[in-house]
Formats: sequence, C-alpha cells, structure tokens
Amino acid sequence: MAFMAALEADLRALSAEARRRHPAVKDAAEHAILKLRSLTGPSEIAQNEDILRMFLMACSVKSVKLSVIGLSCLQKLISHDAVASSALKEILATLKDHAEMADEILQLKTLQTMLILFQSHLHPESEESMSQALGICLYLLESSRSSDSVRNTAAATFRQAVALVFDNVIRAESLPSGKASSARLSSRVTSVADNVTHSFSRTLSLASNSREPTMRESLSEVGKLGLRLLEDLTALAAGGSATWLRVHSLHRTFALDILEFVLSTYVAIFRALLSYQQVLRHQICSLLMTSLRTNVELEGEAGEPSFRRLVLRLVSHVIRLYSSSLVTESEVFLNMLVKVTRQDLPLWHQILVLEILRGFCVEACTLRLLFQTFDMNPVNTNVVENIVRALALVVATIQVASDSSEETLAAVAGMFSSKAKGIEWSMDNDASNAAVLVASEAHTITLALEGLLGVVFTIATLTDEALDVGELESPKCESNSVECSGQLALLCMAMVNSTWLTILDSLSLILMRGNLINRSQGEAIILEILKGYQAFTQACGVLRAIEPLNSFLASLCKFTINNPNEGEKKSILQSPGSKKSETSMDQRDSIILTPKNALRTLFNVAHRLHNVLGPSWVLVLETLSALDRAIHSPHASTQEVSASVSRLSRDTSGQYSDFHILSSLNSQLFESSALMNIAAVKSLLSALHQLSSQHISGSSQLSGQQIGSISFSVERMASILVNNLHRVEPIWDQIAAHHLELANCSNPQLRSMALDSLDQSICSVVGSEKFQGISSAPHQFQESHMVNESETVSFEYAVLSPLVILYSSNKNVDVQMGALKILLHVLERHGEKLSYSWPSILHMLRVVTDASEKDLISLGFQSIRVIMNEGLATIPVQCLDECILVTGAYGTQKNEINISLTAVGLLWTATDFVVKGLISKSVEQANHMNEEAQSGATVKETNIKQVSQKQVVDYSKLFFSVFSVLQKLSSDDRPEVRNSAVRTLFQTLSTHGQKLSKSMWEDCLWLYVFPMLEHVSHLASTSSRDEWQGKELGTRAGKAVHMLIHHSRNTAQKQWDETIVLVLGGIARLLRSFFPFLQQLSKFSSGWVLLLDFIKNSILNGSKEVALAAINCLQTFVGANCPKGNLESTYVKSVLDIYELVLQTSPNFKSDSTDKVKQEVLRGLGDLYVQAQTLFNDEMYLRLMAIMHLMIKATMTPTDYDSELGSIPAVQRGILEIIPMLRPTAILSSMWTPLLLELLCYLNGQEGPLQKNSKQIHDPNSGVPVDGAKRTLVERSRLNGSGTKLDSAVGCGWGILFVEKLVPIIVNLFLEAPPNERFSASPEVIHGLGRCMNTRRDNPKGTLWRISAECFNRVVTDEVRQDNADCKSDVNSYRLSRARFWKEVADVYETFLVGSCGRVLSSDVPSADSITADETLEMSVLTVFGDDILKLQKDAPVELNCVNLELNAAIFCGCSCIVKASSCAAASEASKVSIPILMKRCEVVLGQFLADENDLGEHPLPSVRVEETVCVLQELGRLIIDIDTANALNIPTYLKEALGKNKSHRQAHLLSLLPTFSELVVSREARVRELVQVLLRLISSELGLQRLT
Repeated sequence: MAFMAALEADLRALSAEARRRHPAVKDAAEHAILKLRSLTGPSEIAQNEDILRMFLMACSVKSVKLSVIGLSCLQKLISHDAVASSALKEILATLKDHAEMADEILQLKTLQTMLILFQSHLHPESEESMSQALGICLYLLESSRSSDSVRNTAAATFRQAVALVFDNVIRAESLPSGKASSARLSSRVTSVADNVTHSFSRTLSLASNSREPTMRESLSEVGKLGLRLLEDLTALAAGGSATWLRVHSLHRTFALDILEFVLSTYVAIFRALLSYQQVLRHQICSLLMTSLRTNVELEGEAGEPSFRRLVLRLVSHVIRLYSSSLVTESEVFLNMLVKVTRQDLPLWHQILVLEILRGFCVEACTLRLLFQTFDMNPVNTNVVENIVRALALVVATIQVASDSSEETLAAVAGMFSSKAKGIEWSMDNDASNAAVLVASEAHTITLALEGLLGVVFTIATLTDEALDVGELESPKCESNSVECSGQLALLCMAMVNSTWLTILDSLSLILMRGNLINRSQGEAIILEILKGYQAFTQACGVLRAIEPLNSFLASLCKFTINNPNEGEKKSILQSPGSKKSETSMDQRDSIILTPKNALRTLFNVAHRLHNVLGPSWVLVLETLSALDRAIHSPHASTQEVSASVSRLSRDTSGQYSDFHILSSLNSQLFESSALMNIAAVKSLLSALHQLSSQHISGSSQLSGQQIGSISFSVERMASILVNNLHRVEPIWDQIAAHHLELANCSNPQLRSMALDSLDQSICSVVGSEKFQGISSAPHQFQESHMVNESETVSFEYAVLSPLVILYSSNKNVDVQMGALKILLHVLERHGEKLSYSWPSILHMLRVVTDASEKDLISLGFQSIRVIMNEGLATIPVQCLDECILVTGAYGTQKNEINISLTAVGLLWTATDFVVKGLISKSVEQANHMNEEAQSGATVKETNIKQVSQKQVVDYSKLFFSVFSVLQKLSSDDRPEVRNSAVRTLFQTLSTHGQKLSKSMWEDCLWLYVFPMLEHVSHLASTSSRDEWQGKELGTRAGKAVHMLIHHSRNTAQKQWDETIVLVLGGIARLLRSFFPFLQQLSKFSSGWVLLLDFIKNSILNGSKEVALAAINCLQTFVGANCPKGNLESTYVKSVLDIYELVLQTSPNFKSDSTDKVKQEVLRGLGDLYVQAQTLFNDEMYLRLMAIMHLMIKATMTPTDYDSELGSIPAVQRGILEIIPMLRPTAILSSMWTPLLLELLCYLNGQEGPLQKNSKQIHDPNSGVPVDGAKRTLVERSRLNGSGTKLDSAVGCGWGILFVEKLVPIIVNLFLEAPPNERFSASPEVIHGLGRCMNTRRDNPKGTLWRISAECFNRVVTDEVRQDNADCKSDVNSYRLSRARFWKEVADVYETFLVGSCGRVLSSDVPSADSITADETLEMSVLTVFGDDILKLQKDAPVELNCVNLELNAAIFCGCSCIVKASSCAAASEASKVSIPILMKRCEVVLGQFLADENDLGEHPLPSVRVEETVCVLQELGRLIIDIDTANALNIPTYLKEALGKNKSHRQAHLLSLLPTFSELVVSREARVRELVQVLLRLISSELGLQRLT
C-alpha cells in the first residue's frame, strides 16, 4: 500500500535525521516502524496512538527539519483519516507552537496543515477549538514577523475556513445550497445589452431553482458558531476587537472583504435566519451608513479608495440582495449614492459610485425590484427615476463645447471601442496628469451612459417578458389593442413614462456630438446607443406608448441622414484633393450617411413595429427617401469616410458595399409588408402618397431631390403591391390613383416613372394567383357565369381601366404609348388570365388604327400579334370575331406597310385556330352521335342540350370572317399587301381544304375566290401604264434625285400583273390538291369554264409573267391529276384547245416574250402527253402532232441562225426537248410511223403528208377523215423508191445545228419503235440518213455527216440483227419494204464510200487528228458492212442476194478506183483498210459456195448464188493493188519481201486465197472451175513460175 510505504519512508527519514542529536526520536521512530509493519491500514493507525505520538514528538523538539518532516507526516495522517478525533487538541497546540516560530517554511507548513485540518473529519466544531484554529490563521495574518507569502496564505486560509464554517451552517440549518452570484455581477468588457440579458437569465434560473426560505429564530450549534464569527467580523470591520476570536485588531479592508464574501455568497442564511438578519440590519448596515458618509473627514484606512470600494460593494450587495427585507436601509443607501454623484467629490469616488449604480441598471431583476419597491410605491422615493436623472446629469457634462469636452468624448468612444474588442481600457503609465483627468472624466461618463443604456435594455427585456407571459400583444398581431392589464406590463409602461424623456436627451446628445468622435473609435459607442434606440423604440411600440415612440423615432431619423453643416462644407471646399467642379457639385448636393448601423436600427424598428407605426410612417419614409437618394447620388458618402477626402479616394469598394447592404435592407422593409395587417399597409401607402404629393407642383421643373422622393414613393408602392398580391383588392385603388395622378403631371420624367411603375404593377397583379379569370374554360363562358363572379369582373376592370383612361383621356403621345406598352406586356405575360376586359381591350386597339403616329400603331399592332399568336384559345367566344376584324383594320391602315403585311400573316394564324375548332367540333359531334345511339331517349335529349350549350363558337362564321378580310385586302392599292392577302387566301385553302365541308367550299369559291378573280382582272385591266418615279431622295444640281425602280415593277399594271401571277399560282395549288373533290361540287362545271377563260385571257392578253404563270397553272393541273387518274379526256381536250388557240394566235404576238411563251407551251404539250398518255387516242395524238407542227412551223426562218450565232434558238431547243416525249404508247403503237415520217420530213423543211393533212383536220369544210394522214403515209411508205423526193439541201428552214440535234432523236425513236411498226419507215430513215451523210461532199469539216454516219451504223446494225418474225404478217408489204431498205443501204454505201462523197478534196490541208477521225469512221462503216451486213445476209431473200452482188461489184470497183488513185497517200491508207475486209468477204462467199454445193449433192445451186461466185472470181482477177496494200495482206512475211524485191505485187491478194482456190477446182460448175484455173495461172505468173517444157 502506497500510504503505508510513504509513512515508513518518512519514519526512516526521521530516524536518520535524529540519529545524532535526538536519539530518543531515533529510537521512537524505529519502534514506530516496527509497529507500523504490524498494522494494515489507516483505521488501525488511528486506533494506535504510537504513530501519531512519534510525529508529535518530532515536532516538539523544535528542529526545523524534524518539524517539517513531522508536519508532512501529520498532513498525510489527517488526509487519510488515520488520526483519532481526540487528538485534535494536541494537534492544534502543536500547530500554534509552530505558528509562533519565525521560520517561514514552518509557518507555511502550519497553514497548509490547518487547511487540511478544516477540510477533514477533524474540523473544529466547538467554539473553543474553532476560535483557536481561526486565531492561528489571524495570528499569522497580523504578525509583524510574517512574510508577505505567509500573510497571503493566511488570508486565503482564513477565507477558506470562513467559507467552510458557513457551508456547515447551510447544511446544519437545512438551507438551500445555491449561491447568489459572484462578487462582480457585470463584466466591463461586454456590451450593456449582453450584461442585461445575462443577468436577467441568470436571475431567472436562480429564482426557478430556489424557493424563498421561511424565516426562523432558533439556531443550531453550528449556526451559533457562524453567528459568533459574523459578529466578530463585523466588529473587526468597524475597527473594534473580536472577543470570540481573541483578536484585538485586524485590517478593516480584509474584514470588509470577508463580509462581502459572506453577504454575497450565503444569501439564504440572512434571508432565513432571523439572528443573522438582525446582525445585518443593526450592525452591518450601521457600519455601512457610517462608512458612506462624505460630510466628515475620513482618516486612516477608511479614507482609502480600496476601503470605499469595499463599502460600496457591500452596499450594492445589500441593495441588490436584501432590499425587499431592508426597504428603509436600501432607500437610504440609494439616496446617499445618488447624492454622491451630485457632490464635488474626487473622480475616483464618483467612479466607484457610478459603477454601483451602473450595476443596478444593467441587472434587469434588480432594477425591476427597485422600481416595484420604491417608484411604484407612493410612500417611497422614486429611486430609479432619481438614478436615471443622476446618470443623465453626468452624461450632460460633455455638452459644453470646449476642447476638453471633445477630448473627453473621444476618450469615452475609446473606452467603448476597447470594450467592443473584448479588452479593458487602460491608460499608459507615463500619461500626464491632464490625460489622467480626461480619462477619469470619460470613465464617469462611460459608466453613466452604460447605466442609462442598462435602463433601456432592462425595459426592453421586461417588455419581452411581458410579451412571453401574454400580458402584451405582439405588434405583429392583427388587433391593435392598447390596454396594458398585466402587472409586468404596467410596470414597463410606468418605467417608460418616468424615464424616456431623460434617456432620450442623453442618448441624442451623444449621437449629435458623434461627429466630433474619431471615425475609427466612434463606431462602437454609436452602435451601442443605436441598440438602445432600437430596444427602447420597440418596447414603446409594444407598449403602444405613442409619444415616446414618435420622439425616439424622430431623433433616430434625424441622426440617420446628416447633411453637412457649413463648417464641413467649407472644409470640403478647402480640400486640396478636390477639383472645383467636384467642389461645386458637392456643395450643391452633398449627403453624408451615418454608419449603416443607424439605418439598420431604423429598419429593425420599422420591421418590428410596422403594424403600430401608423402616422409615424411618414418620419421613416422621409428618412428612407433620403437614403435612396444618397445611394443613387454620386456625391454621397458614408460617415466612416471623411468629407474632406477627394472623390477618388471615396470611391472604394467598402463604401459601395455599405450602399449595397443599405439598399438591400431598404428593399427588405417593404418586402415585409406582406406580414403587416391590411390597415398598416394602407397607412404605409398613405404615407408614401403623402411623401410624393408634397413634392408635386404645378411647375414642370422639379429638383433632383423632389424627383428622388417621388421616385422612392413610386418604387416602394410597387414593392408593396408585389408583396401583397394575395390581398391586392383593398389596396389597388390607392396605388392606381397615385399612378394616374403622376401620369397626368406636366413633368415628362414623372410621367415616364408613373408608366413604368404602372406597367410593373398591372403585370404583377394580373400574373398573381389571385387573378385567375376564366382561362380554364374560355369557350364555355355564359352570362350566368359573369353574374356569379361580379366581384371578379369589377376587379379585372379596375386593374385594366387605368390603361383605357390613360389612352383615351391623356393627349400626350408618350402617355398613350406607355399605356399601349403596358397592355402589350400584360398580353405577352398573362393574356390567358384575362376574361371580362377583352371588349374594352379590343376597342382600344381598334381606336389605335385611326391614330396618325406610326409608333402608336406599331405598339397597338404588337398587342394584336400577341393575341392572334398566343391568345385566341383563351379569348371569350364573343370577342373572336371582333379580334379578326381588328386585325383586318391593322391590315388596311396606310401608315406602316410592314404592319399590314404582318396582319395578313396573323389572319393565317387565325385560320389555323378556326380549323382546329372545326376538327374538334366534328369529333364532338361524332362522339355525341355514338352516345345517342347507345343511350335511351331521355339521355339523348340531355346530350342534345349539352351539345347546344357547348357549341357556342361558330367556326364557319369565323372562317368566312377571315376570308372576307382577305378578300378586302386583295384589292388594296399597295402591291405588297394585296399580294400577301392573295397568297394567304390560297395558302389557307390549300392547307386546310381537306378539313372543309362541301358547303364551305362552295361558299369559298363563289363568294370569295371567283369574285376575287373578276375584281383583280378588272383592276389590272384598268390600271395605269404610266411609269412611276421612285421616292425622292434629294436634289443634285438643282434637280430632284429619285430612287430607282426596276423596269418590271415601274407601272401600276406591272404591279397588278404580279398579283395575277399569285392568283394563278393559288389556283394551280387548289387544282393540284383538291381537283377530285372540286369535281363533286354542284357548280364546278360552270366554275371550270370561268377558270379556263381567265387562264386563256391571261395567256393571250397578259404580260410574259402572267402568261407563263397561266401556262404553269395548266401544267401543274395536268401533272398533279393525270398520274392519279383524276382527269377525264374532256379536261385534257380543253387544255389542248387552249394550247392550240395560243399557237394559232402566236404570230400576232408583238411582245418580246413570244419565244418564252412558246417554250412553255411546248413544255406544256410534252407534259400533257407524258402525264395523260392513257387518255390519248389516235385522234388526240394526231391533233397533238398537228399542234406541234404549228409550233415547229413558226420556228422556220430563211436565216441560218446557228451558223451566225453558233447556237440553237430557244424555241428550237424546246422542240428538241419535247420530241422525245412524244413516243407513242402501246395503245398508240400505230402512231409510230406517222411520227417518224413526220420527223424525217423536218430534215429538209418540207411539209409531209401529216402536215398537209393537219390543215384538213382543222378545216371544217374538209371532207377528209381524221385518219387520212396515216393512210396517206402508209401508202407512201409502200412505194418502191418512188417516195417524195427530198430536196438536195438538208435542213432548209433550220440550221445545221438543229438538224445535227434532230438526227440522233429520230434514230433513237426509230430504234424504240416496235418491229411491226418500224419496217415501213426504215427505208425512209436510211434515205434521210444518207442525205445527211452526203453533206460530206459540200462540208467535209462539218459534224452532220459524221453524226449521220454513226446513226446509220446503229440503224443498219439493229435492222440486220432484228428478228422481224412479227412483221411478216403482211409478206408483200414486208418484202417490198425490205427491198427498199437494202436498196437504200446499198445507195448509201455506194455514195458515201465509192461515189461522189467517197473522197472529197478540200482546199484546206486537214489535220492529222481530223484524218484519223475520218479514217476511223470509214473503217467503222466498212466493219458494219463486212461483219454485219455481208455475214448475216444468208437469211435474206433472193432480192437481197442481188443486192449483195451489186454491193460486191461496188466494193471491187471501189478497190479498182482506189488503185487508180494510188498516187494519193490518203487513198493508199484507205486501200490498206479495205483489202483485209474484201479478202475476208471473198473467202466467206467462196467457202459458203463450196459448202452449199457439197450439201446439196446432185441438186443445183440457185443461179443467183452461182452468179455471185462467178462475179467474185472475175473481180478478183481484175483487181490490181499497190505494194502498201499488198503488205496489208494476211500472207507470210518472206513472201511479202520476195514480192517487193521482184516488184510482182499487183495481184498479191490472190496468194491469200490460194487455199480456197485449191478446193474450188473440184466444183461441179464449169464456169467456176474455169475462173479458178485462170486465177491459179495469175498466181503462177505473180510468183514467176513457168512450165518446164
């Protein structure tokens, strides 16, 4: 055990220390060690006295070292309860002996042991032992031999012993153990408000935790012992002796300190025990009264500040803790303290008193108790009122304007600043006497000011407590009860009435003198005072104390906005950092803001008391108006910034941060109006109106301050409105009346301000949830609904009526524009919520169209645009038609054309809406029909009634209203407007036509479309042709300069032509989209006639654009309906009639647009045939070709345009584009031959039989049937070479370029024709191509003969390879036609290759590329002849073989001719190309002859075959070639070299056929064998071989 081990160690130390000089102690120690080992714990040690006696023996020898060890061991024994109670007397005696020893260590050890003794179970309980123990402490405290450390330790030990004594009294008397408070109740480094709050909460907690004890007279022994101690302490404090303690004298200061400790700590003892209270009343209070006297000279210790401080602290404790039982004594004490403040005493004495008074003021419960006890009791003195006045007098000492007062005030501010930072204010040690005096005076003022603030915060705290307990109503409640019925509420009201004027004078004094305080230090004191202002003002508001409230509020407002005085302005003027201009501005309009906390205080007060301010709002609003001007003023500054600083240095972020904070607080005040009751809101609005009205004058010139105040009022009204939208009805009239008043002012700035605010206000109201209207079901609106919601109707009219009033009654354009802008904003944002005000809105907008200012019309139209685009679905049904008419009115106005155009677009939007309604209507009807079919008769009648009620919208009427407006606009004299109307009308029908019924379609056509056609045609025909001059732009050299106008739009008639073009385009769209439906209308046939007549007149009498549009209309009509099978042949014939009529009258065209019209007619004919092929019969096709002939004939001209211009005329290009489209269909296959023969006749410009017959088709006197042309052509095609002789010239009437383009087209059509329709035209095709190929003779450099040669190859190749089995039904015709075909082919080959066109010598030397191209073309012709014609002729009839013979003879003749012309290099080249083909062909003919002869056996071959073979053999014998041609033969090279050396090449071609000749020697035909023998001899001669004999 640690304790036993420690004791043994101490005993060993004693033994060692006493070994030499004190052997008895040594032996006793060793004996005690042995004894200690036999013991087990402190309880056994306490029963055995040997151990204690051992330590007491060590102390008795009075050796310092042994005594220290002995006392230490004694402390251990006492601490561990190892000492018996009976040993107390010996221990006290030993301690007393050691206290008398002069050694400091022993004295301290003695005091330490004494304290342990008091805290252990050995503590003295008898009077004797207690007095002895306390006496030891007091002896060491008062002994002159004691050191300071010993005295301090003795004082602390005595204080602890006293506390233990009175703690034992509390326990013995069964009193509450809670202690009241510490010695110092309020901190000097915290704010007054915090002190009040903390003291009040602490007092409340103590009061809740303790109950007032019952007073009793009897005392226990411990109580008597404590009473003896209290009496002796009181006697010692009075300067007397203590009988019980046996002390003759003691420092009075120490005694007073102990008394203060006892009185402040053990309050329950003095309140519960009568004996103690009597001592307090008779002895202690007497002592204090005597000590407080200041009319006698105090000597010695009683005159020292420390003594006076203790006395005053004791007085404060008596008053604070025992005033309820010591009423008279407390009243005397308080009056004495107040009296001291008015006497000329040392400053330190006043400071001490003021500290006490301040303590009373900052303790809410103490001040409440004092006021209840004294001020509210008529018998007693008004103690609290006197205290307040005394403190106010102290504060008033700074009112004297002197340098010292300014220094004092600065020192006061420094003290508050230090306290705000949490530190005690202190002065430098080396401060002068003057500085010390100033600091002392400042200290007194600071204490007095804090005391006054303490009273303020106490009143506020008590008022809040009254609110909490329900004695007062919160100022935020709706009721405005002013009765104070509770005890606490009455007390608060009494305190306010008795103190407010004195407090206001003192606090306002500090505020007004605040400009003398240094800015860095003055903020804390100002902030503290402003807190007081706020607390007291709010308390007055809660108590409904009107006069104090208004007074404090006026003082606060006066301080908040401070205009610089003359001295400050002068300092600004003299500031070196400011410019003159800035100085003048600052002098004129300079505003200095106090610290933002002042304004924040005002905001807090207004927030808290908004329901009770009433007329006082004017004070607040004037201040806030000045604040608003300051925030927006460039010359404003906060008070933290010196006025003498230059503008640049004042423009800091901190200042603007302050402004931002103040502006935010300013806004929040009015935003909180939503929490006010309605009476308070009206009061606030009235105050704003009053503030604004007092600045409005008849003059239009207002100062900046006046305008700023009015602007403030208007803005804040808008803010109040926005935050009170949930209850806007009661306040709207006030707001609207003020805005109308401002809008009628002569000042334009005020009018603009009013309009802007009214805009915001109306939009806010209409957009609120309170303003709902009937937007949820606009088209079910009924009269009963209006009656039931009369309040809503009146309010909606009230909200929007200011706009109507402003526009109708005010003649200022800016006001009218403002009203229209507001209306526009309302419609844009919340138009769907409007219900009952639409008639007035539309009437207002209709009136706008009569205005002369463009800006008004533009604004009004913007509203209409919003309505038409977004609001049609929410407008009441009664107003829809009027809305459309108003839109039309904007379309007809003449001021702004863009508005008219946009209005037309809005009508298109209206049609979308109407059509949607038509669809929904039809759906509803279908649903109701289904319901009727499923329900009984009763339900059916009910549904019918419901349907009749819901179908209140006549969409058909609305649709025709739109069309009537568009029809009216279509005749507008402005081209842009009427064109837009026309375009919109037809676009509407095109887009929504499928949703209209037949009856609506008939009405649209006969009431609007056809009348519009007639009206537009009439206006166009009667329009002026005079040229216009553009808008005059200015003058140059004295002459007017006009804007240029394009020639296509420089007359009225040209402008109307554009309108007609749009009409035609619209008609085309209708015919394209709805023709099948329109055919079903009853009057469509007559309408179709009118329409065709309009189109015909447009083509014949209109301009180029009109004619083209009319043709395009027909083309669109045909192209859209023919592929779908929607057209009958009668409509196609009617279109043909128009085209025919146009072409018949085309020569009479005098305008430059003829060619373009002809091109479009051509394109129309082609499209008509392509689209309507299934409707064409032979008659219509021949008629189409006759019409085409009229067009083609019109292009014939004696001038060769293509040779002159190098291009094809546009009309001829159109002809070439259309011809491929006219290929007959399978139904019209018999038309292929007439088409091809007609086109072939165009090659030479002559009229063919069809062209001649076309005259008879259209001649009514002609008796020729319709198909006579075809029959004539067929007969002509059957002639064998006796057809119409074509002119020697190709392309007469057209240029070569046209024929070049026509030839491939003819060939392509020929190749596409069916075989059974092609054979009759094939000879004519070959003949025509041959004529074109013959142009090589006259124009070898031309391209026509080349194109024709290529086409010839294509035709011949296709004809040779074509299977004509289907064409042989009419054998005779077929054979005749084929014979003529091959004859024409032979003629072409003969003429082109051998005849006059075979080789033309040009005067110009051809280029190498040209020669190569020509040779290539000739080779291709020969290749076709050899590979296709000659090879495939085996299936040809006998007549073809004859032709082949002629062709072979022609070829050999050509070769002979080539040889004769061998001197020409070009001829040599042709020979080399021709000889391989010729040899190959001869080999084929001879080989085929031999093969056929072998196959027939004994039967003879046809004579024509024999003649062919004989002809070939004869020509081979006569053929002579040159050396270059011989080299082109397919024979071995060594033979070619040998022939060249021997010059025996003239018949070298026979060597290539030697194998064939060798086989023919066995032929049965004698002539063949003979000719072969002749050829073999020629070969032998060519090789130089002769007989040997």
